[in-house]
Amino acid sequence: MSAQPKIAITPEEYLTFERQADEKHEFVEGIIYAMAGASRSHVIIVSNLVISLGVQFKSRNCNVYANDMRVKVNQADYTYPDVIAVCGESKIEDEQFDTLLNPTVIIEVLSKSTERYDKSKKADLYRNLETVQDYILVAQNQCYIEHYQRQNQNQWLLTILDEMTQILELKSINAEILVQDIYDKVLMNLEAIN
Repeated sequence: MSAQPKIAITPEEYLTFERQADEKHEFVEGIIYAMAGASRSHVIIVSNLVISLGVQFKSRNCNVYANDMRVKVNQADYTYPDVIAVCGESKIEDEQFDTLLNPTVIIEVLSKSTERYDKSKKADLYRNLETVQDYILVAQNQCYIEHYQRQNQNQWLLTILDEMTQILELKSINAEILVQDIYDKVLMNLEAIN
């Protein structure tokens, strides 16, 4: 997200603007922010996650979305998670079919420009969205994943995954992803797995 916010506008004005824009923008606390471009590693990790979840969702009433599906996180704020998963009906805000209301799993791939935001303000927005059961932060330059799993309304269990042989378990959507599969073609120079 760009460090330079634009002028404050209403959610309706944001949606009108965003649907005509060439670039993506998030809308938080009345301000729109330009989204930063993604690195090669970021794009590959997102693709790996989408493929892994998509294969598991075949013949199931589940969907995985990447990059361009906007999420309405409260009455006035909108974000673009890197990967979103939902099982059951995907609830959409309006007839434009570009804003999801009920994500179950949200995954963000961290970068230097977004890490602080993804771990603070954005994390708070997602934790306050009742449908979110899992929030995952994936580092792109090392094997390191933070998995926050909802325990009840105000408690979250943190699991750190920092070995390629570990498995990211997403019980809320009945899915599992081997950490090595998340980092396939990204962290090729890491030590061989024991």
